[in-house]
Amino acid sequence: MDDNAKTSESGENTAKKESSDPGVAPCQPSSPETITGMSLEKIIEITGEFEHLNELVMLHLQQAGGFTSVDGYFRIVQPILDLLEVEIRVRCSVGGLNQQQMKLVIQDWIDQEIKACMDKAAALGK
Repeated sequence: MDDNAKTSESGENTAKKESSDPGVAPCQPSSPETITGMSLEKIIEITGEFEHLNELVMLHLQQAGGFTSVDGYFRIVQPILDLLEVEIRVRCSVGGLNQQQMKLVIQDWIDQEIKACMDKAAALGK
């Protein structure tokens, strides 16, 4: 008998549940296309939002006075990535997201952050 087959006596599914990998996006599958168990880097890659995210990073770098060192770069980039990860986790906790839905979540978040950066620069007169 197949591992995924139901027992004839109880009607319960005998398939073993897979354990989830800690430290990855918490989206639960709602369809075969749902993004689950991926690193932030992989999610950005499959959604095609790398260049858009890079635009946000470059705005932050410009506002911080430009590239000064590798350490300085990471001090600017890491909080951006952390905030994006939190946004994805919050949005995924509502339900599983497929690739297109994830792309829209990331795209919208980046657009909001870019607007906030531009508003801040305008307020400072830059």
